[in-house]
Amino acid sequence: MTDNPGDDQPNPFKGTPFEQIFGALGGAFPGGAFPGGAFPGGAGGGMAFFQQLQSLMQPHDGPLNWNAANDIARQAAAQEPDPTPSQRDHDRVADAVRLADHWLDEATGFPSGVSTTAAWSRAEWLVETQPVWKVLVEPVAARSVTGLSAGLPEEMKAAAGPLVGIIGQAVGGMMAMQIGQGLGALAGEVLTASDIGLPLGAPGEAALVMSNVRAFADGLDVTEDDVILYLALREAAHQRLFAHVPWLREHLIGAVTDYARGLEINAQQIQDRVQEQLRGIDPTNPEAIQGLLEGGMFEPPETEAQTAALSRLEIALALVEGWVDEVVGQATAERMPAATKLREAVRRRRAAGGPAEQTFAALVGLELRPRRLRDASTLWGGLRTRSGQEARDGVWMHPDLLPTAADLDDPLSFRADATAPEELSADEFEAELRKLLDGPGDAGADDAGTDTPPAE
Repeated sequence: MTDNPGDDQPNPFKGTPFEQIFGALGGAFPGGAFPGGAFPGGAGGGMAFFQQLQSLMQPHDGPLNWNAANDIARQAAAQEPDPTPSQRDHDRVADAVRLADHWLDEATGFPSGVSTTAAWSRAEWLVETQPVWKVLVEPVAARSVTGLSAGLPEEMKAAAGPLVGIIGQAVGGMMAMQIGQGLGALAGEVLTASDIGLPLGAPGEAALVMSNVRAFADGLDVTEDDVILYLALREAAHQRLFAHVPWLREHLIGAVTDYARGLEINAQQIQDRVQEQLRGIDPTNPEAIQGLLEGGMFEPPETEAQTAALSRLEIALALVEGWVDEVVGQATAERMPAATKLREAVRRRRAAGGPAEQTFAALVGLELRPRRLRDASTLWGGLRTRSGQEARDGVWMHPDLLPTAADLDDPLSFRADATAPEELSADEFEAELRKLLDGPGDAGADDAGTDTPPAE
């Protein structure tokens, strides 16, 4: 007879690499969850852990239980006060975006892409951006959930039988925990709807997350009004780019899809990685296991196809953010003294990335903060200086025209031979126009003189 009430329950993972994975996880909690190879249900913290996991394995549509992920995200975002924005907040955002669009009219040929404005709480950011997160995350999640069971050796598939589905559900439950924690952490840091360079909100909706905007402003030697205006400029610039470059949204999301397509799952490799990471974990500290879950413990090794897809995504994000940085810099150059400080603060924030960005990168393999923002901004600014705004914005006509990683390595050499059209005097312009209208034949006749009388 055993002292543990869970010992008499069969272990559905027995005989598969997952027996050791979940056994190690349970063993890291006081009381254990897999004592003697038993099914999760032992006493102590292990039981609590698997009860939470079981709740995430309830029937749901798609590879992830989004209801559970949303609950976890809201709990994480609510750890700090998250007041509902007031009407004054909404009015301030609307006024700032209106002024921002007026300034941007002189900095780019792309017209305004804003149709509505909003001031969001962190909870509202989670709700408003979920449709896009589903598109971004589910391809990766689907490959992970189905790939883990598919990656089992054939003899283990036969031994596991119908329990293969339970394996997928368990991994899907853990991924829901990870996604929820990652989104909750991001909600505590993002400043606008387009803050991470991806079009997360509804098309045409320019929004600021007011609690985070105020926290960001508190650490700067500028007024809150200046912070709101500067962030409104960046948000309005993002909206212009995504509204008038129709292929860009699909280009970014396509890179994520390509990443998922290149995902190759090897259950034994993941087991080895889990066991390696669990070495040295304090068995009396459940937060240590939670940290491993949030840190992408089940993330599979990256393949060459994934590396290429992530490189395309990182470069595209850098080009988006660099263009926004350059255009906003141009729009504020003669109008907003505080813009220099704010531009540098945003650049530092993006270059370093916060814990939330690092967490989400570990969860789904996406680098949300472009590391080459300065290079991209230099590239766009250099092209504008040589060729003008139309040439700079014209690069967005087709994805094949976009700068490459090599171009970012030497940004001032991108289209270095491109120059602005020559300035012509009024007389020179009239002469050139006459040549164009007359055509080469008439021009030749003029050069030959007028000795020949005109035909009757």
